[in-house]
Amino acid sequence: MRRSHRLAIIMHELLTHPGRLVPLGSFADRLGAAKSSLSEDLALVRQVFAESGVGEVGSVPGVTGGVVFRPILPAARMAVVAHEFCRRLADPRRILPGGFLYLTDLVSDPLLLSDVGELFATRFRALHPEGFAPDAVVTVETRGIPVALMTARALGTPLVIIRRQALLTEGPVVTVNYLSGSRRVETMSLPRRALAESARVVLVDDFMKAGGTIRGMLELMEEFGARVLGVAVLVETAEPAEKPISGYLSLARLHRVDEAARLVEVEPAPWLRDVQVASEACPDGPGGTPLEESTGTGREQLVEPAGSG
Repeated sequence: MRRSHRLAIIMHELLTHPGRLVPLGSFADRLGAAKSSLSEDLALVRQVFAESGVGEVGSVPGVTGGVVFRPILPAARMAVVAHEFCRRLADPRRILPGGFLYLTDLVSDPLLLSDVGELFATRFRALHPEGFAPDAVVTVETRGIPVALMTARALGTPLVIIRRQALLTEGPVVTVNYLSGSRRVETMSLPRRALAESARVVLVDDFMKAGGTIRGMLELMEEFGARVLGVAVLVETAEPAEKPISGYLSLARLHRVDEAARLVEVEPAPWLRDVQVASEACPDGPGGTPLEESTGTGREQLVEPAGSG
């Protein structure tokens, strides 16, 4: 097999299986190449991935070792993803009666969420330079599932889904009561076999206002003896300013939804605020949509013209 063909197959295997250890022997058997040749191929792939900002290819020594690809989103790309998400979220046509926002299309966009998952994974790894190896990404049904799934993919870990109501087909469960953001007592359940004792987990959800759901997830993880390595949410609200948890990541901060004025005010999360968009290197947002310039404050404010639908 020609070297160009081997390189294409190696890159495809690594890119489609981030976070998974690929034994060198499996490449040798599949490609019919000597390990010395494969080592040279992987060195070239490692160099190309690093120089192009795709990610890093690490090596695990030993008989059971191999290589593992970890996607890394460059800082400029992080800024593009965050600003593009805020631009789309700020569309006043998203406003629903009661001041709610329509998010379904955003959490169903595979290109956008692929970038979001890699963004969260990159940030978590940067915060844990000694190594970040969760056993699972945990979310609660239903709208947080796509966000958590793409984060799990970027981290190379399984996804575990907490249910609002226990299912008979999942066997014995652990259930906790928690106080939701609307000050109602609600329940969440997780099968006992879903997590091993002392598992290391990352919690992911789509939206956080008062933090009641995340607090409930943390309490449920305590019942399993799990160690929570990090928490990430797609959107957090600016109010209330005091949340029951700290040290979490978010992609965007929602300041207000003015139903009467048809205005949504949102900005990238504080930790992303100082990341500058490298427009020359990456001018387009997810899906190739041109990125509009942000306001001087970094907040997106789109007001629907009078009389428009």
